[in-house]
Amino acid sequence: MAIIERIREMPLEQVMGERFGRYSKYIIQERALPDIRDGLKPVQRRILYAMYQDGNTYDKPFKKAAKAVGNIMGNYHPHGDSSIYGALVHLSQDWKMREPLVEMHGNNGSMDGDGPAAMRYTESRLSKISNMLLQDIDKDTVNMVLNFDDTEYEPTVLPARFPNLLVNGSTGISSGYATEIPPHNLGEVIDATIYLLKHPNASLEDLMNYVKGPDFPTGAIIMGTKGIKEAYKTGRGRIQVRAKTNIQDIRGHRQEIVVTEIPFEVNKSLLVKKIDEIRLNKEIDGIAEVRDETDRHGLSIVIELKKDADSQNILNYLFKNTDLQVSYNFNMVAIDHMTPVQVGLKRILASYLEHEEAVVTKRTKFDLNKAEARLEIIQGLIHAMDILDKVIKTIRASKNKSDAKKNLIASYDFTENQAEAIVSLQLYRLTNTDVDALIAEQTKLNKLAEKYRKLLSDRKTLEKEIIKELSTVKKEFDNPRRTQISEQSAKVEIDEKALVADEKVRVLISRDGYLKRSSIRSYQSTDDADNGLPDGDKVIYENTLSTLTNLYLFTNRGNVIYRPVHELVETKWKETGQHLSQEIGLSSDEKIIRVFAFDDLNTNSNFLLATNDGYIKQLELANLQPTRTYRSRAMSAINLKSNNSLLVGVDLIAPNADKEITLFTNRAYAVRYNINEVPSSGAKAAGVKSVNLKDDDYIVGYVLVDNKYVDLIKVGLITQRGAYKQFDLNLVNKVSRAKRGVLVLRELKTKPHRIVAIMPYAQNHILDITTSSDRHIEIKTNEHPMGDRYSNGSFVVDTTTDGVPIRIEMSRPISN
Repeated sequence: MAIIERIREMPLEQVMGERFGRYSKYIIQERALPDIRDGLKPVQRRILYAMYQDGNTYDKPFKKAAKAVGNIMGNYHPHGDSSIYGALVHLSQDWKMREPLVEMHGNNGSMDGDGPAAMRYTESRLSKISNMLLQDIDKDTVNMVLNFDDTEYEPTVLPARFPNLLVNGSTGISSGYATEIPPHNLGEVIDATIYLLKHPNASLEDLMNYVKGPDFPTGAIIMGTKGIKEAYKTGRGRIQVRAKTNIQDIRGHRQEIVVTEIPFEVNKSLLVKKIDEIRLNKEIDGIAEVRDETDRHGLSIVIELKKDADSQNILNYLFKNTDLQVSYNFNMVAIDHMTPVQVGLKRILASYLEHEEAVVTKRTKFDLNKAEARLEIIQGLIHAMDILDKVIKTIRASKNKSDAKKNLIASYDFTENQAEAIVSLQLYRLTNTDVDALIAEQTKLNKLAEKYRKLLSDRKTLEKEIIKELSTVKKEFDNPRRTQISEQSAKVEIDEKALVADEKVRVLISRDGYLKRSSIRSYQSTDDADNGLPDGDKVIYENTLSTLTNLYLFTNRGNVIYRPVHELVETKWKETGQHLSQEIGLSSDEKIIRVFAFDDLNTNSNFLLATNDGYIKQLELANLQPTRTYRSRAMSAINLKSNNSLLVGVDLIAPNADKEITLFTNRAYAVRYNINEVPSSGAKAAGVKSVNLKDDDYIVGYVLVDNKYVDLIKVGLITQRGAYKQFDLNLVNKVSRAKRGVLVLRELKTKPHRIVAIMPYAQNHILDITTSSDRHIEIKTNEHPMGDRYSNGSFVVDTTTDGVPIRIEMSRPISN
């Protein structure tokens, strides 16, 4: 006795590959992709066929949708009732289907994304055009296969008297494949089909004379034709679809934008919400109110504008930043001969014609066979009438029905079918009138049979029949194109400044990265000291600016952040504002060191940047324009050489400015030279050497001054030991760039002084020294003598009690 091995060892890869391969084949062929012939997925085909079988057609009363779903699920589609009902509802939605295949009573959802009512509440039936998909299905026109439990037969494809794949389009995601076929105009598609039938070698350009492009049920405007041609050629392409809008004048010298058609598959309520969020967030100024006024008369979204708002510019902004304009990506994949194929326009139409020819041929054969069978009967009946007495005598002499049939066949050469018809004949049919009717029917059937034989034998006659039937469908169901095709490009130009109201605001930017703008009223009504910043933070920039002004924020890590003033968060002056970390990732120790405001970013200006490790460069403003990602990423202003490198200063200068720079190092070296020795370089460059530093030295700061004012400038410096010294800047000899420089402090053998900070000034000031213990010590410059290059100044900070000095800043001028 043979032992059957019931357990087999197989590699996991083989098992997974085999099982997933079978699953993939199933969902590709039997679930997610449409058939190229009738344009339907299996669930859609089963819905239409089950409703047709149930007599749930356009010329009969509506039936409960739940009944249709039950029939479909029980007989043909053993899946969840919700998925079947969802597919049925989709076939009825006139904003998704160009020619809806199902009619519904009740709530079948909306463009706002609302779901339909439960199927126990709604009623449905096939639409009239569905009859064109199912027509002649009872005439052996398509292959029928057993259903899932082998109790019923279902069609593998519908006869489809028009190219439904193009007319209604399709969307689906399968395993390894996805499809996105847009809807088209029925009349255009039929015209192209007829043209291709007459001209099999027609080019794509010929067919596009008829099929201009997609015709979405929601209308709207397709911008440009380039993507359409590419898609029709290869099956892939992209087009821009724009809402149909118009600008109207309203009361108070104002305007409103009225949207009457939106792009295909855009959720209207989310679109209205997004536009209203733009208004609330003040991303653009000029929108007063957004209303959805859609009713039974049609779609209407009203965007009411403020007085003197630039309506066209606002509309352009909305096109660019909302779903008033979207991209539609063609990906025309369909099942052709059981295989998923990416297809262009000509292949879709050619495959449909191949199917249509097969359907008409099969239908004609069916009709011919039926006519010939009936002719056989009629000929037998007429012959029987001629010899009626003999026939009756033969039948009366027979034992039973089967004996009578045998005797008739034997005596008078009747066929089996003719004999059956004669013995089944009712007596009233033996009148002369009935004989005349039989002769008339024979004549009619002979003509039909002749017509059918010609259809089957003559290609031209077959083509004429197909053209006639397609033309009939067009005549009954054609309707005007809804989607307009524009030659205009989809590119949108926006004047960003025109979208922002020009108003004066108070702007504050802190060293630690807090930004805010406040109304002048809020600023003026708040105590001077209450600026909302956390303890320990410091104001880097504060000014009254226009909302149209542009800000450049430089950090000590060589980054620059661009912000238009109108994009700063608007708060009360006593509130903190928004921290940069909410939008841009900066290092934890990164600080803002300088801020510049520009009314015009095309200004011919340069930035001068110097680092602590001895590099300097000029950078043109034109080379530091804001990028597309400026909101989330900082731009680089200079390439820092190491993690310890820091930007110590940034200044704005005119090209070829007549200025001098004096750089001071920690070990008390000073180098002075003209800035025309500093070349201009790109944003990613490190620059050139500014000072010839010793290994353990670094730059603490610099003084930038016009050549003609050098003799007026004094420099105050503070050392790590708490000594303050001031001297005339012209004591530093002028040399060329990248020299070691001269000492401005006397070098001591023990506890030498090291410069921690410098401060230039022209008149007497009160200076504020900040220590490591966060103590603040004020000194008056007029109370200290002017030193020479070799003096070490006088002690002003007790480092043992107050901490080590870390900063020196100008507090206020000394009043006379």
